[in-house]
Amino acid sequence: MPDKSTLGSTGWDLRAVFEKVDQEMTIGPDPTLVPTGIAIEVPIGFDAQVRPRSGLSRQGVMVTFGTIDADYRGEVFVTMHIVGSSPPRVIKHGDRIAQLVIGRLVSSVLVETNELSSTERGASGHGSTGR
Repeated sequence: MPDKSTLGSTGWDLRAVFEKVDQEMTIGPDPTLVPTGIAIEVPIGFDAQVRPRSGLSRQGVMVTFGTIDADYRGEVFVTMHIVGSSPPRVIKHGDRIAQLVIGRLVSSVLVETNELSSTERGASGHGSTGR
């Protein structure tokens, strides 16, 4: 079962769960699906988000952000890969590999338009705020 490491944790820790306890998986530069051994039922009006763990990210082990919709009933998998020149990482049964965050959805409507309202920031993005 996913668990939270601390009282203030936002995400539930997802663990690698393999058929055999002594099984391992090597994560390299190609995206790899790692099983978690769980399936969840998210209520309508919510979604679950698979997010990276900062400790693994710091080591060059990336988790692809994923969304689990309310109507999905299959096993939760985590897509992992190594970035840059980081060495391959061996994932073992029970290793914490990602976080699961539950989010409330806001009902919204997309409207096509040719104009947007102006803001001080405008179209500046990708680090333009200097923070």
